[in-house]
Amino acid sequence: MAKKSQNKNLTEAKANKKDEFYTQLADIERELKHYKKHFKDKVVYCNCDDPRVSNFFHYFSYNFEKLGLKKLITTCYKNQNMDLFSENKNEQAVYLEYEGDKNGNHIPDIEEIGIKELKGDGDFRSEESIELLKQADIVVTNPPFSLFREYVAQLIEYDKKFIIIGHQNAISYKETFKLIKENNMWLGYGFKGGAGHFINKHYEDYATAGDHKEGMIRVSGVVWFTNLDITKRHEDLILYKSYNEEDYPTYENFDAINIDKTKDIPFDYKGYMGVPITFIDKYNPEQFEIIGLGISNSGLEIGVEPYKAEHKEYRKKIQKRGAVDGDLYMITNGIVNVPYARVIIRNKRL
Repeated sequence: MAKKSQNKNLTEAKANKKDEFYTQLADIERELKHYKKHFKDKVVYCNCDDPRVSNFFHYFSYNFEKLGLKKLITTCYKNQNMDLFSENKNEQAVYLEYEGDKNGNHIPDIEEIGIKELKGDGDFRSEESIELLKQADIVVTNPPFSLFREYVAQLIEYDKKFIIIGHQNAISYKETFKLIKENNMWLGYGFKGGAGHFINKHYEDYATAGDHKEGMIRVSGVVWFTNLDITKRHEDLILYKSYNEEDYPTYENFDAINIDKTKDIPFDYKGYMGVPITFIDKYNPEQFEIIGLGISNSGLEIGVEPYKAEHKEYRKKIQKRGAVDGDLYMITNGIVNVPYARVIIRNKRL
């Protein structure tokens, strides 16, 4: 019940434009250490950050020479206030440019940082922000969760490399899944324990997790999305289970077996397999091929058959939780079983 209440509050907060999650420096350092080779002589753009309090700006400015950066640009939305939670009260925003240490102390001093006013509010969709985006080689930030589709679409439109934070549920978005399937985007190394602590005073009263930190919200299922090549992406998933009909039931409306946990993928099955979306975290395109997504309308795209006549009545009962024609389903002991979203894959090595 507590989880349902928290999800409701998160949804409401998004609707109120309160989905501004300030990322901890430790989480940024833990992820970006794997990408160091990509930053040399590059312009990095953080376009969803107040540059004077953003930990992304802190990380890149203090590691500017170590990474060999060419330039760092950071913009924020409707904010000129040093307060982390100024609530976007300024219609006019600023952006910062940093081109490295000038006085030899290896610290980004205020006189070395160019502070410039924007004519507008700094929204990543504004013409000013897009002009700055065009200068960038790599975009690194934590964009608003509620605008994730639009944000990623812009990065793809302008052919940018990126390392950004999102929720794993975004994997099942039609637009996001297409990019993953076509190997134009994948998951990074991830947050410790599969959850991130973000500074966000709007959510403080809603946090129910046992490891809740003062002034922060714990969000499960957050991940890093990127299109920069990393070692993890080429590591094989170790498979140790053998296929048998009892443990791996077949879907009623699609020729594939159901697998509830990624670790249970059999090493000897040649056909299609339906695995949880969390599989994407272990996905190696050299080991597996992604066929499609087995959920609602996406399922129809890969040939998932509609519910059979004798199951129509049961479908009506489960429609409240989103099960419709196009979902994969199984018959277990005479009961219709609709699993959560499934990614359809096959083992390329067999």
